[in-house]
Amino acid sequence: MVFSVAFLSATILPLGSEGVLLYYANNTTLSVFLLWLFASVGNTLGGLTNWFLGIYLVRFEDRKWFPIKPKSRQKAERFFNRYGVWSLLFTWLPVVGDGIALVAGVLRTPLWYFLPLVFIGKAARYALILWGLHQVMAFM
Repeated sequence: MVFSVAFLSATILPLGSEGVLLYYANNTTLSVFLLWLFASVGNTLGGLTNWFLGIYLVRFEDRKWFPIKPKSRQKAERFFNRYGVWSLLFTWLPVVGDGIALVAGVLRTPLWYFLPLVFIGKAARYALILWGLHQVMAFM
């Protein structure tokens, strides 16, 4: 469940994976490490979906059904052009993160840059979320 929701929330679907991760971290016998790994890998692969969209579907961006609005894409493109491949560390950000991954696909950023940087950013976010939960639970 954590993997699936993390995957879907990194795609164009407006989902949040944090609540599901926190629920399972608090209500399951699975190790926190495994939950972190499932969420991080799922979210990274969801970002990879946006990268593929950038490569193959960008020619349809003027269509109503296209998932990322031109304004969001332009914002992400400015961010990407300013910070280069290092901007991939921020694909976890709401709204603009999907656009960054899409722009990386449009610009045909090689996967050997894309995957490690996206994974590091998303894994760090989930590690911080789980660490925060641990800190809160220590006081209860």
